[in-house]
Amino acid sequence: MQKIKSLMARQGLKSPQESVVDMSPVESFRTPSKEELRELREQPTDPQAEQEIIDSIEEVYFSSDSFDMVQYELEKLPPDLNLLELEEYRDKLKRQQAAVSKRVADLILEKQPSYVKELERVTSLQTNLQLAAVICTNARRQLHSAKEGFTEASLGLLANQRRRQLLTGLLKSLRTIKTLQRTDVRLSEMLEEEDYPGAIQLCLECQKAASTFKHYNCISELNSKLQDTLEQIEEQLDVALSKTCKHFDVSHYTKVQLAYKLLGKTQTAMDQLHMHFTQAIHNTVFQVVLGYVELCAGNADTKFQKMQYKDLCTHITTDSYIPCLTDLCKALWEVMLSYHLTMQWHDEHYKEEETTPGADDSSAEGSDESTVGRSYVKKKLEHGLTRIWQDVQLKVKAYLLGTDVSNFKYDDFIVVLDVISRLMQVGEEFCGSKSEVLQESIKRQSVNYFKNYHRTRLEELRMFLENETWELCPVKSNFSIAQLHEFKFMGQCRSPSVSPSRQPESTELLELSLFEQYLQGGNPFEMQIDNKEEETEDVLASNGYESDELEKSVYQDYDSDSDVPEELKQDYVDEQTGDAPVKSVSRETLRSRKRSDYNLNRANAPILTNTTLNVIRLVGKYMQMMNILKPIAFDVIHCVSQLFDYYLYAVYTFFGRNDMYESSGLGLISSRLRTTLSRIQESLIDMEAGGENAGPHASPEERKEKVPSPHLSQLVILTASDTLYGLAERVVATESLVFLAEQFEFLQPHLDTMMPSAKKPFLQQFYSQTVSTASELRKPIYWIVAAKAIDYEQMLLLMAGVKWDIKEIMSQHNVYVDVLLKEFEKFNQRLGDVSKIVRIPLPVSNVLWEHCIRLANRTLVEGYANVKKCSNEGRALMQLDFQQFLMKLEKLTDLRPIPDKEFVETYIKAYYLTENDMEQFIKNHREYSMKQLTNLVNVCLGSHINKKARQKLLAAIDDIDRPKR
Repeated sequence: MQKIKSLMARQGLKSPQESVVDMSPVESFRTPSKEELRELREQPTDPQAEQEIIDSIEEVYFSSDSFDMVQYELEKLPPDLNLLELEEYRDKLKRQQAAVSKRVADLILEKQPSYVKELERVTSLQTNLQLAAVICTNARRQLHSAKEGFTEASLGLLANQRRRQLLTGLLKSLRTIKTLQRTDVRLSEMLEEEDYPGAIQLCLECQKAASTFKHYNCISELNSKLQDTLEQIEEQLDVALSKTCKHFDVSHYTKVQLAYKLLGKTQTAMDQLHMHFTQAIHNTVFQVVLGYVELCAGNADTKFQKMQYKDLCTHITTDSYIPCLTDLCKALWEVMLSYHLTMQWHDEHYKEEETTPGADDSSAEGSDESTVGRSYVKKKLEHGLTRIWQDVQLKVKAYLLGTDVSNFKYDDFIVVLDVISRLMQVGEEFCGSKSEVLQESIKRQSVNYFKNYHRTRLEELRMFLENETWELCPVKSNFSIAQLHEFKFMGQCRSPSVSPSRQPESTELLELSLFEQYLQGGNPFEMQIDNKEEETEDVLASNGYESDELEKSVYQDYDSDSDVPEELKQDYVDEQTGDAPVKSVSRETLRSRKRSDYNLNRANAPILTNTTLNVIRLVGKYMQMMNILKPIAFDVIHCVSQLFDYYLYAVYTFFGRNDMYESSGLGLISSRLRTTLSRIQESLIDMEAGGENAGPHASPEERKEKVPSPHLSQLVILTASDTLYGLAERVVATESLVFLAEQFEFLQPHLDTMMPSAKKPFLQQFYSQTVSTASELRKPIYWIVAAKAIDYEQMLLLMAGVKWDIKEIMSQHNVYVDVLLKEFEKFNQRLGDVSKIVRIPLPVSNVLWEHCIRLANRTLVEGYANVKKCSNEGRALMQLDFQQFLMKLEKLTDLRPIPDKEFVETYIKAYYLTENDMEQFIKNHREYSMKQLTNLVNVCLGSHINKKARQKLLAAIDDIDRPKR
């Protein structure tokens, strides 16, 4: 269809009939006549059928204008032609041609009115164009007349005026160019004045002006020069920015930031700033360490300048270590303070921008860009905090690990810990960091130092103990460990990382951070020399005791028992028998008060030795180290426990070790104390060094952690009876241990706060299993004195000479009772003599009396058990003797009730028991020995027990003893 339309367009608007006539002979084959076409049009047709015929035409007929339909149809013919089929196909083509022709004719007829109308419009347009040509011709003719009639002089005036205006503009431009040529001088002046914003503003304005006059040849060179000047300004600006890393100045930094803002490089400036801070940290620490290394080297050797910082740190000497560390931290503080002030400046600057509203809505886009820039700068600064602190930690770590500090003096090492602790506090305030790098490095150094230090201190403690004569160290009655310089840190309310020498003087300063305190000047790492007057300790009493008149009178009044009136003694004795008047109670009370603490009533004066004081001081030093450095708290507390363990073991070894404990049957050493002593011996005591064979040999590493067992000084005599076998030394040693345990109890809350949560069970076990057993050593130590102070063997011999199978009741007690009482009076007198040398506390005197009385009572039972024959009257005599002993004894001691009183009375009364009761007695009273029970049965034989019953009872005794065997 398209092809037909284009063909009609090329051949012009012709009628369908003409179109058919113009066709070539081939194309006009079987062409329908006019009549046929008319008939075809006039025939009523079905549009749908017609459309189907047109649709059945092959697409190739519409493909292109050059399509040869005749050739196409001929090529389609089959080799064998069938006339009938050809006829049918021809009819089909005719129908298709007729349908197309009819459609074309319909379209032509349909568009005929439009064609006529459009032809009329074309004719009208032709008329209008002819009229326009006439008008233009007349206008040209009139313009030519105007040109000839208007003078050229008037137009010349206008041309001259225009030329004048151009020259005026040129003069202005030349003046501007002249000014631009001279701006480099002004720029140099402004850079010297450090007016960077003004210089950049001027340079940018010049560049803008130069771009306006870029069509002049001279300006191109100027523009290049201005660009070089701007780059030079940026370089100087970068140098100015780097200066703020060490000494921050608000006005200087404000100028620099404004300059970068004019350049539109605020974010670039922030990147550069962080790079400068990193470089400043490196350069600062290198120069500080290099200065000390060269100073100590004492020559102008330049090899140190070429070293790496880490290698340079290894050349720091011990003497210059602390000053160099302090200066290092001071320099790093300046860098961190500058960064802190930089952040503060940006915070204040942004707050001012937020509170200042924009001039109009046109700056909204610029405001968005400013917000993005502020956000970038803020994030960069916050991220930079961690980066800078990490750099600081790594530099200080390299310095710390570059020198072996294990041989430092304690005070020097505490200063190192103090400085690093203060630096960690700075880091926490700087960026909230826990300073893991610093903690790990200082922990390594501290553990190494502390192991070496503790090993040396243990050896010193052993030396002190082996040279200790266990004499009383005179201290004031109000002595407290808080008075010792080593414990001053506990009274200062501060965080563990703050140095005692630099405590804020008011609560207001406590609330301020270090950056706020030292904002206006100063440095938290300034070394301050403590006032020597504050360090002095006034804990020693004059001449051994305080010159207190009250104490003197107390000492004189209560020095012995000899000044107690006989009447008071008699009342006291009568009171026991029930015959004393009521007023005796008050006398007893008075007497009790007089005799408590055994004749030297300085209850507030603690008993301790020089060694005890040294151990306490050592504990204070250890706690100082813990207080400053929490990560090694457990290691330090473990070493503190070893100090106590060694002191306890030494006291036990010197004064309490005796093989007679087991045979005494008094349970002198509790299972807890025995376990503690065994643990100390296994974990702390090097038995091989002492020549003792304590099982398998320990490895060298294990032996390195142990200390040889101490040996008692030869100056200490424990065998003299007149000194009660070294009772004074025993009291000083034992009570100093008890005092030490009390101080440990006092320190427990402080130690508990320093102890890591996971390790607190160790501390609790140490207190429950070791510290609390200190007072338990009194029993075994004083038992040795009690066992030797009274001659119990003599008493057994005297009792053996007494005849117990008497037939009549006696009214007079036996001589052995008086002898025993004389022994006790002698013991009491010696006790008084010892109390003049050292105060004997009431618990000590009670333990001594308890041991003596227990041993005496058990000796009585043993003596009664040696009796071969005994009558009822003999048993009555035993009771009389024991009652006389008790009556006289109770006036010698305030100890109530009398220990083991029932032990003797029960044994004496058991003589009267029947067979069945006796058997029950044997089963229930296992505190008596086999010998004592057997003797009881044998003595009763014949009186109220027959042989058969005797055999039965002896069998019962044997059954009791069998499990023991």
